[in-house]
Amino acid sequence: MTPRLMRFLIPSLLALAAGCAGAESQDVRLSDLEPSPRQETTTRVINDALERFHYRKVALDDAFAEQIFETYIEALDPNRSFFLKADVDRFERQLRRLDDDLRDGKLDLGFEIFRTYRQRVDTRVEQALSLLDDGFEFDDQERYRFDRSEARWATTKGELDEIWRKRVKNDWLGLRLAKKNDDEIRGLLRKRYEGLGRRIRQFDSDDVFQSYVNAYTQSVEPHTSYMSPSTSENFDISMRLSLEGIGAVLRAETEYTVVQRTIAGGPARQSGQIHGGDRIVGVAQGLDGAMEDVIGWRLQDVVDKIRGPKGSVVRLQILPKSAGSDGVSREVSLVRNEIKLEDQAAKSYLIDDMPQAPGVRVGVVEIPAFYRDFRAESEGKRDFRSTTRDVRRLIASLKHQGVDGIVIDLRGNGGGSLTEATALTGLFIDEGPVVQVKDSFGKIEVERDPDPGVAYRGPLAVLVDRNSASASEIFAGAMQDYGRGLIIGEPTFGKGTVQTLIDLNRYVPGSEADLGRLRLTMAEFFRVSGGSTQLRGVEPDILFPTAGQISDHGERSLDNPLPWDSIHPAVYTKVSLSDVDRLRELSRRRMARDPGFEMLTARERVLRELDDQYMISLRESDRRVESKRREEVLKNQRDDFLRAQGFTPVDEDADDVDEDALEEQQEVISRIQAREAARILADAVRGAGAARPRAAMRD
Repeated sequence: MTPRLMRFLIPSLLALAAGCAGAESQDVRLSDLEPSPRQETTTRVINDALERFHYRKVALDDAFAEQIFETYIEALDPNRSFFLKADVDRFERQLRRLDDDLRDGKLDLGFEIFRTYRQRVDTRVEQALSLLDDGFEFDDQERYRFDRSEARWATTKGELDEIWRKRVKNDWLGLRLAKKNDDEIRGLLRKRYEGLGRRIRQFDSDDVFQSYVNAYTQSVEPHTSYMSPSTSENFDISMRLSLEGIGAVLRAETEYTVVQRTIAGGPARQSGQIHGGDRIVGVAQGLDGAMEDVIGWRLQDVVDKIRGPKGSVVRLQILPKSAGSDGVSREVSLVRNEIKLEDQAAKSYLIDDMPQAPGVRVGVVEIPAFYRDFRAESEGKRDFRSTTRDVRRLIASLKHQGVDGIVIDLRGNGGGSLTEATALTGLFIDEGPVVQVKDSFGKIEVERDPDPGVAYRGPLAVLVDRNSASASEIFAGAMQDYGRGLIIGEPTFGKGTVQTLIDLNRYVPGSEADLGRLRLTMAEFFRVSGGSTQLRGVEPDILFPTAGQISDHGERSLDNPLPWDSIHPAVYTKVSLSDVDRLRELSRRRMARDPGFEMLTARERVLRELDDQYMISLRESDRRVESKRREEVLKNQRDDFLRAQGFTPVDEDADDVDEDALEEQQEVISRIQAREAARILADAVRGAGAARPRAAMRD
């Protein structure tokens, strides 16, 4: 693989872009759900591409076939609420042929499983609708297992009936807690369950094929996936429209559409009201369009609803992650827009009011993404925008203001251009390698600092969090390996792989059929020290207290990720950082009594508690008490922190909100960690001041 193929890192999940939802589909006859010759040909081509080009070499044998089967069943029925154990046992008896079938392009078992799944969905939808007629009482001490991903399969129809009775009762209670009356609840749930059945009945042969093949590809590795011709077309539209939309990356989780992350410069992030882990439970068009319940919808169907032309309004019903399964949702209005480079551009500010370091000035450079205006560059424009060019200007300005140190803030930076990650590293080192790239054939290429010279030689820190990924991890890893700066914050995302798109039609010359495309993992990043950024991410030199609660975040939370690996180090010169233990201890003492970190750690405890929860009460009074407890914990901690900073807390859910005050409040909260990173760097500056004149600490 050439470096050119890897210059821009393809996002791992679907980024919302503008477009129009397609026409309403019709129900597909069960008898029409059969594999086609074109799909069989596509499967054989995918087999060949995976075998020849994928970074992970996997044998299509009985053991791997079992993994494919488990992935497919989980994709269809993640909560084990449709299939009976007898169904799963019947499918398992056919597993012995699955590897041979896939090798030959035969797809019968996958389609048979889906046809059974569709019949089971119809049965459960019918039951759910029948339960709506009488309603429910909520005084009994009943508990509902809402997360059945690790539960055993139901063995009888009666057992599954009871699971669904509790499920419908929980759905009803959730809407009741959201202050809906019984007639409203009955109508909303009827639409929800009827919609579930309708969407499954509209799955055509290509939909089934894509689902089945993706169970195959994602059993190899989670970032490898097949795109059918229609999905490929949607992807191209998204790329052409430069992420017009709300600017969010979504994923499916059980029956919810969950915000994986928001994109810098997009309406979702700029609103300050949508965060990673939040669930989208409703979508409405315009200022007065009816809110559609989207619980249980396919991810693509939710995306189609959220898409729309630039300047139009979409309203989202959001169930915050911190609210749990019994929380109250809130409505957020967003104006769809194009995410422009200037919205993602790096910016800077000063922190010079640190009581423990009077007179010390620290500049903070926020880098939301690694961007490069490739279009302007290709047109020959000499002043095209890029991360490195913008940061160079910001550094010059900060040096002019006499800063004693600089913090590079990469929190929430999901990556972007590899070229820019390499070039940005070059602003802080004179010369040398930045990252090593190993392809699927074992060839290793070293990306080097392209521009000899240094823009800034002074004290440096890099602030990262769990959402700093890909190109961010390359930069942070290089700074750590060279000993050029302190890495502060949380372990990063851990995505150290590179994907490319393969047009499958090129493997069948002369074919008139469109086979779609394969998104394939073809390479892995390695630090100059030899270790990969894959899975482990970058471990900070100084950890924040929230770092201990993210063991299952990022790449670590995915099924079948590539393992961490290492290769030989590159040739480079490392400078050991001194006094890290002292800085770590000073920071620990400070954070232990800091109201901001008390608030952040309290929120993390609540979120961890919710993540570990899989049972919930169906007694209304218990649910209200628990929801109020969590809400008060979070609100009280936040308000205490804001008052300590001299702010009057603003209730963002109030009918009449002072938007300017709310934005200021959100900013001071977002800078809690940046201020501590600045204090750590200030401690380093003061410690070094005894050894050399302070003027020498400024570049």
